[in-house]
Parts: sequence; C-alpha cells; structure tokens
Amino acid sequence: MPDTNETDPDQAGTPAGGDQPEGAPAGYPRHWEADVVASDGGIVHLRPILPTDAEDITAFHKQLSDRTRYLRYFGPYPRIPPRDLERFTNVDHRKRVALIALLGDEIIAVGRYEGLGESDPVVSAEVAFVVRDDHQGRGLGSILLEHLAAAARENGLSRFEAEVLVENHQMVRVFRDAGYQVSRAFAEGVLHLEFDIEATAKSLAVRDSREQAAEARSVANVLHPTSVAVIGASTDESKIGHAVLSHLLRANFTGPVYPVNPEARSVRGVRAYGSVTDIPDHVDLAVVAVPASGIDEVMDSCLAKGVKALLVISSGFGDAGDSGTDAERRLVEEARAHGMRVIGPNALGVANLADDVRLNATLAPDLPGRGRVGFFCQSGALGTAILASAKDRGLGLSTFVSAGNRADVSGNDLLQYWQTDSATDVVLLYLETFGNPRKFGRLARRLARTKPVVAVKSGRYSSPTRLRARSVPIDDASVRALFEQSGVIRVDTLSELFDTALLLSYQPLPRGRRVAVVGNSTALNVLVTDGLLDEDMTVAGDPVDVGAAATPGELAAAVTKAMGAEGADEADSLVVVFVPPIATPGAAYARALREAVADTGKPVVAVFLAVEGVPDELAAPLPDGSPGPGSVPSYASPERAVVALARVARYAGWRSMPVGEFVTPEGIDTDRARELVTRLGSDETRALSDEEAVELLACFGIQVTAFRRVRGADAAAVAADELGYPIALKAVGDRWRHRTDLVGVRLDLGSAAAVRRAFDDLSRLTGKDEVYVQRMAPKGTSCVLEVVEDPSFGSLVSFGLSGMATQLLEDRAFRVVPLSTEDAASLVRAPRAAPLLTGYRGSEPVRLDALEDLALRVGRIAEELPEVRSLALDPVLASPEGAFVTGARVVLGPPPTRDDAGPRRLS
Repeated sequence: MPDTNETDPDQAGTPAGGDQPEGAPAGYPRHWEADVVASDGGIVHLRPILPTDAEDITAFHKQLSDRTRYLRYFGPYPRIPPRDLERFTNVDHRKRVALIALLGDEIIAVGRYEGLGESDPVVSAEVAFVVRDDHQGRGLGSILLEHLAAAARENGLSRFEAEVLVENHQMVRVFRDAGYQVSRAFAEGVLHLEFDIEATAKSLAVRDSREQAAEARSVANVLHPTSVAVIGASTDESKIGHAVLSHLLRANFTGPVYPVNPEARSVRGVRAYGSVTDIPDHVDLAVVAVPASGIDEVMDSCLAKGVKALLVISSGFGDAGDSGTDAERRLVEEARAHGMRVIGPNALGVANLADDVRLNATLAPDLPGRGRVGFFCQSGALGTAILASAKDRGLGLSTFVSAGNRADVSGNDLLQYWQTDSATDVVLLYLETFGNPRKFGRLARRLARTKPVVAVKSGRYSSPTRLRARSVPIDDASVRALFEQSGVIRVDTLSELFDTALLLSYQPLPRGRRVAVVGNSTALNVLVTDGLLDEDMTVAGDPVDVGAAATPGELAAAVTKAMGAEGADEADSLVVVFVPPIATPGAAYARALREAVADTGKPVVAVFLAVEGVPDELAAPLPDGSPGPGSVPSYASPERAVVALARVARYAGWRSMPVGEFVTPEGIDTDRARELVTRLGSDETRALSDEEAVELLACFGIQVTAFRRVRGADAAAVAADELGYPIALKAVGDRWRHRTDLVGVRLDLGSAAAVRRAFDDLSRLTGKDEVYVQRMAPKGTSCVLEVVEDPSFGSLVSFGLSGMATQLLEDRAFRVVPLSTEDAASLVRAPRAAPLLTGYRGSEPVRLDALEDLALRVGRIAEELPEVRSLALDPVLASPEGAFVTGARVVLGPPPTRDDAGPRRLS
C-alpha cells in the first residue's frame, strides 16, 4: 500500500448562495428553491413555504374550485381555519415539509409531506398536493412529487404514503406514472398508495423524459412564435432595432410583427405601438433592442402582457462588467418568475426556416436556404460569419440560435428540442463554455444515437470573460472524454465543422472504414491514399486513375465499378478527385458523377475543381431548388475531404456499437460504504489510512493484495511468514516506490533471510525502518486506475499504463461517470499503449474483462460516493490470471455540487 500523502482537491461549493428570503426561519433550506420548466414550456418557481405565506395561501385556497377542494380534502372545505393555516405555513423542513409553486407573486400549487409516527428520525410520510384549476394539466403535480421526494431522501425518509379518492384520476395518474413501484389498497372509495422513494432506473427515466418534453416545448415557444414584438424598433437604419425588424419583414414571417416605439407612428410602414401592453393581440416572442438601462421598464410591460419568451439582442449586460452582470441576473430572475425564457442578452438572434414559420429574428440580413441542420452558437458576432459561410457552401438550416451571454437558454435546451424535432437531422454546436457539462453529456449521448452532433469547443486555453460567471472550468482532456463518450464529433475549426456537416447532411453514413479512390491524377490519388492511412481508414482495392483525357462516361463507369466491387475490393465509401484539363468544362463530369452514385447507399465525397460546398452540378435539388439528400459535397483539397469522411466513419462506428448497460457488479454494498464514509467524516479533506482505504474498497468488491505495514527487520520477516512467500518489500512513500527503476521495491523474496536483506537495503536507502510487506501478485503489466477530480463533472475515471513514458506523453484515457459496460470496455482499450495488453509482439494477452470489471467498480465509487475526491489504484497488475490491485490511495472531502443530480431544475 502507498503512503498517505494528502492530495488537495478543490473544495466543494455550497448548494445555493444568496440571502435568505424575508421571513425565513433559521434552517430554511434555500437549496430546495428551483426554477422548473412545466410541461407547456412555461417556468414556475418552487420554494419551501414560509410563515409569511399565510395570506397568499388563503388567496390560493379561495381560487380553487369546489371540485378541486373536494378532491384534495375529501369534502367541503370552503375556507382554511386559522389553526389549520398556521399548521400549513409553519413547518420544520424535516418531518414536515411544504413546497409552493409560484408564478410571479401568486401561488399556483402546493405540495407537502407529513412524517408518520413518533420515531426520530421518521422513515415514512404522507404526501399530498393541490394545483390551482387554471394551471392543472401543466405537470405541476409530478414536479412537486419529484422535489418532495428529493427533500424527503435528504432528510432520511424512504417511503411515501398517500390517500386519494378513487375518482381523482389525475392524482392517481401522477403517482402511477412517476416510475416508483406503487402498492395499492382500496377501502370505502379511497385508494391507499405506498411506495419507496429511492430513485430507480424507471423513475429517473420518467424524470428525464418529462424534462426533455418540457424543455423542448419551452424552446419551441421561442422558435415557433405566432406573433413577434420588436421593442426598440427604430426608424434609424443604423440601429439594431431597425435591422431585426427589417429582417423579420423581409423573411415574410407568417405571423404579425409589432414594432414598439413610443416616438414613432410606424416603422418600415408597419404601425408602431408605444408599449408592448398597447398591442391589441397576444405576443409570443418579444425581441428587445433597447439599452440595458431601459430593461426594467421593458420587463414590467412584458410581464404585464404575458409574453412567453424574450430575445435580448442588446449588449451592456454581463459583457459590460459587474454592474451589467447584476442587471442580467435580475432580468433572468424576473423573467423566470413570470414564466418566461430568455435568449441572450447580447444575442445575434434566432431563426426558423420552416415554410410555416419563416422567422428571421436575427441581425443577419441573409440566411442560408432551408435544410435539416440545427445550429447553436454562443457568440453573436461570430454568428453572422457562421450564417454567411453556411449560405456560401450550400448548407441548409432548419433552425439557428445564437444565445449570446447564455443567461438562460443554453445549448442543453437546444439539444432537448432537436431530440424530437422532425425538421432536424444534424446538430451543429459552437461552444465557448459549458454551464452544466454532466447534463450536456447525458443529453448529447442520447441525441447522438439518432442524430449526428458536431461541435467546435473553443476556449481550450481561455474563455470569454462574460461567460465565466455562468460556466465551470473544464480542461481539454475532460472535454475530449465527454465528447468521445457521448458520440459527439469534435472538430477544431469552423471550416472543419462545415466540412463535416456537408457530408452528414447530404450523404448516408458509411457502414465501415473501407474507402475506394477514383481520380484523374495519380498524384492526387496518392494524396488521398496517404490521408486515408493517416486517419486509420482502409483503402479498398487499388486507387483508380481514369486519366486526364477521360470522358464523363468513363469517369462514371469507373465510379460505378468501384462502388459495386465485392470481396476484398468492396468499399463502404468513395473519394472522387477530379481536376479537368485546361479548357475542359466540368459540368458534364459533375452530372455524370452525381448520377453514377445515386441510390448506392454509400457516402461519396469529391474534390471537384477545388470547389467548396455543393455546386449546382453536384446537387440533387429539392422542389424549392435547394440541395437535398444525395447531393455530393465538394472540398477544396483531398486532405479536407478525407478528414471529414474519417470523422463521419468514426461516428458511424460509435453509433453501431451497443449502447451498453449501466450495471452494478456483484458484491457491492453501497449502504455499508456510505455508513463508513459518514463514520470517517468528509467535512475536511484528508487521506484515508491504509486500513480505512482497504475497508472502503472492499465495500465495492475491490480486494487489495494482502499486505502488512511494519517496523524493523524482525517484524518484516514475521509478516512475510504470515502472508506466505514469495513476498514483495516496498519502501513507504511514493518518492521511492513509483519510480520506473523500482529502486524502492524488492520483489520475489522467497525466504525470511531474503526479506531481512531486502529490509536492510531499503532502510539504508530511505533512512526509515518502516516498510510494506506484501504477498506477490501474479506478474503482469502495470496499470493505473484513478478517480480524478474535475470541477465541472465532480469526478472522472482515468486509465493508463504505468511508466515514465506514459506520464510524459499523457497517455491516459478518461471517461465521465456513470460508466456503462461499453464505456468500461473502451476505457481500457483507449490508451495508445493499450496493445501491450492484447498480445503485442507475441506477449500473452491479459484479461481485459477483469480490467473492465475493476473500472466499473471504480466508476460506482465515483458515482455513489461524491465524498471520494480522489482515488488511485496504483499499480494494478493485469495478467492472464486477472487484474490485481497492489496499491491504493483514497482521499475524502466535502462533496462537490452536482447540477445534474436530483429533481428537474434550471441551472
């Protein structure tokens, strides 16, 4: 076992900050407060009830219909008696908990649980909730149940009971569909329900499904408005308010557009209104183009009007320093409190190119054609260049969102929307920072199984100042692990983003990595072949050179033959390189190529006349003239074509792999592990002793090869006799034991005399009389499995082979927890040195299944015990007999906040 030198992981933050609400008693659980998206896409605010809510609870009760009161209280209950009112609003937040759902200042739903029995702590409680009639059907009952169950688990409760009138079908459905195993008993018209509230795979799946539907609906409210108001629509053509209004009108938006300008009767020939409240009809989306100093007045009018969403294109908020950050925070808080989502501030805008919407609420004058690609970016300034590049290359878009400062709506919300958007087949992301990386990984992994996700992650070395307050630091190794595990196609530049997107948009996915090459130049074919081999692709057959004088028919024949080859020459995809001789028109060759590859079911990329994008001759036009499926993308160079094809092939391989299962290996006792961590304490960061580490690892079925830590030669000899020979003797301290020359280790000691001699050697070397005596494990390849702290994810699992070269080249693989069986399998095969485990140069392969099992167990530790701030199994000896842990270090500390854990909430 190693020594117990402490590491220094980051200290965890508090679950929620800020001041306590007015009237809040001591112990008020502010971290239970949450903004949550209802099923209709609107926002509600949840918080624990306060004694000062008595008047509002009375008003809420009066607004309930007689029927709703009857179903909740099992009889007439026209008013709340003072005694009941005091009990309802005074709770201890432990045995008795109540949560209220607010829209603005009005209570629209209440949920509570009351502990049953006199035991302390209570383990069971009766749960109930009631929703105001005009807000029923929005999923508020399910939201309250989720948050009450989380609060109860935090307080040590494990079971809920409920009494429901049998005719209260909506309430019965809330419990039935929550994903818990519900037992029922019926007596005298009342259903008695009981269920354990421990999160299950089914309850988490229900939570995630409801979250996806609700957040997708909230984005749909932004991208599918039936009416738009432009607040700050100016008659001055140099102002952004004039620009966005002009672009809305030019795009021929299918709904009414209302300019708001108190100093003008009309703007661009459209009647203007002095305030959004003066507009006679409802307003779904308000585009805000007024200075930040005027946002409070705008907010008041939008709240009064009942606007569903705000698009703030004005700058001067978080991008302008601390004062602007405060204004931005107030903007989002007020908007959410009144049920609205916010895009921006400092956003370029949003666009939806569907024929039944035709929304261009952006500062970009021209949009690309309609297509099936959704695009999200954070930078407003960069968004204009992105749209222009997409148009130039012939890449059609379905929807576009530039979130600017990303104060509310983020890339995660768009992933939820595109998951079920039938108009989008490919998703493109330009990300500067992450707000909630764990959630991003979960959503991207699910989406990428059906729709390719291509991402540029900028800020590898720094991030924009305006976004740091709402993001978490994340190093590039973590980003790489996140993208690889989630199936996200990572690219480094916008050029590479479009290269990859064109192929995904118009061509099918390859079934494998075999690529045929056809061209009219041997030199160009060689460039393609080199590029394919560099990208670990396989060249199918010999590259075909049709010659500089080939006719269009000869080019088509060569392409047809290459695509139809069978056996060893069978190809999964094709690269065509064609540069016609001087004065030879290329249109006929392009048409011949497009016709030859139509309906082959295999992807084709071209380097055609050095053209970028989809030229008309290579396009398979849709009825509106835009490129459609079957269009052949062209690239400026062979290298770019090959790199794009290789990226898509790797993605296709990931997508064809089994999803993997999230399993719990046998022999894991999570309850015992949690009790041990509680007993050991994690309020302060500290390294566990050898005995404590061994005990904790044993809870997860991880056995450390038997050892003793002793002082003196005699004690070492006695320990060796007890453990059994052969023996290893190890110096205490990583300084000696983890050197590649093994200077602090003596192996294969077969007798007490040998142990004594080895002890004398190590004692002279280290100046200490303390050593580890350990039974020899089967010889094998030395590996390291670690849980490493990441401020964004909480923990990552790392794997690599031991050795100085591995450390120098940073040849380690990372995976985000939780680990599936496929994650574990790919983790132990990912390092560049992994062939040493699989029989490299005739060596005997190790048991990779044993390493996978060990990785899964380490992953469970990281997921179940966030108090484990770091863990290292070093070394792990992998051999044909198995994987044997011969050293371990564990550090406990305050657990980090996990934004993706618990019930639904907006970040």
